[in-house]
Parts: sequence; C-alpha cells; structure tokens
Amino acid sequence: MIRTGIGFDIHRFAAGRRLVLGGVEIPCDEGLEGHSDADVICHALADALLGSIADGDIGQHFPNTDPKWKNADSVELLRHVVLRLKARGFHVVNVDAVVTAQKPKVMPYALRMRERLAPVLEVGLDDVSIKATTMEGLGAIGRSEGIAVMAVATVEKR
Repeated sequence: MIRTGIGFDIHRFAAGRRLVLGGVEIPCDEGLEGHSDADVICHALADALLGSIADGDIGQHFPNTDPKWKNADSVELLRHVVLRLKARGFHVVNVDAVVTAQKPKVMPYALRMRERLAPVLEVGLDDVSIKATTMEGLGAIGRSEGIAVMAVATVEKR
C-alpha cells in the first residue's frame, strides 16, 4: 500500500535566533520564531509524513505548550515521526519540499540538507528533494517577513 501526505509550515523571522533549515544552520542576520528551533523544512516534512498515515500533525504530537520541546532540534522531531511510521508498518519512499523565501539563498545549502535528512528518513540521497523559490517581492514572504515550506511525502506499507 502506497500513501501520500502533504505538509505546510510557515514561521516569521525573529532577531537573535539562529536560522536552521533542513537540519543545517544557515548564516543569516535573523532566525525563525518558534517554540522549537523553528526548522520549517523539518516541520513541513513531519506534517507530510504524519498526514500520509492519517496520524495528526506536529502540533498534536509536539505541542508548543510542552516545555519538553522548547528549543528542540526539529531533526529529532522528524526522527520521532519516522519511528511512528515504522510502528505502523510504513517506511518513507521519498519526500519533496519547496522552500519559499526572499532571503537567504537556500539552494547553496540544499545538498547539505538532503545529506542531513536522508539518514533520518532512512532513505537514499536521491529520495530527498529540496527546492527553493521566491515570492517575487509579493506578500509577507516577499517582504522577507518569514519563510514557508510546502512538502509532500510518499510512504509504503512494508
């Protein structure tokens, strides 16, 4: 059985925080606001994976009201989600994420992100896709107020 899920996340920029995307710290004058490290790529991927097996969302499993997840490494949240899939007999087939941001330039870091995420997802490098686009100056993202990510995940029952 093959199933697919879609995930989305968005965070606004915040001064005094580091920027982490896809488990990789990226030089930037500000990071993203959030209870965890606010890694929008990991959050969107986690939601896509959870959605593929109809198992809620990251807010349900890792609520921002729980101090346990304060400043959490979102790669570890993603690892927990993969364990949930495995417990239900599923494995990740592939994931694809598109990062929407005016700043910073994401593509120079995409390979490092894929290398960081593939082992966590227990897939090969060619099974993790990271792309990026801008909003051409339109809307909140276009005004560099934050970063958004849309992700899709395909899983298969073993």
